[in-house]
Amino acid sequence: MNVKPLGEKVLIKRLEVEGKTAGGIVLPDTAKEKPKEGKIVALGDGKLLKNGERTKLQVKKGDRVLFTSYGGTEVKIDGEEYLLMSEDEILAVIE
Repeated sequence: MNVKPLGEKVLIKRLEVEGKTAGGIVLPDTAKEKPKEGKIVALGDGKLLKNGERTKLQVKKGDRVLFTSYGGTEVKIDGEEYLLMSEDEILAVIE
């Protein structure tokens, strides 16, 4: 895969959802919530400012992040699903 997001966009691979509840009940795929956690796999160059400079992104490739539920656009690349979203839709970096 060779994808380069533009501007302040980031490409995120969602992390897998746990298939069981805390009580041990196995959930079917249709009952699972989509995870709001993922790993950054590619970054843009930063937002272009009026003076021609670019802002530095606060996240980096490989960061594990939390993002908004309905943020981003789902894209399929090489048969795998990713999210393409703006950096401002990312809520936190998990350390």
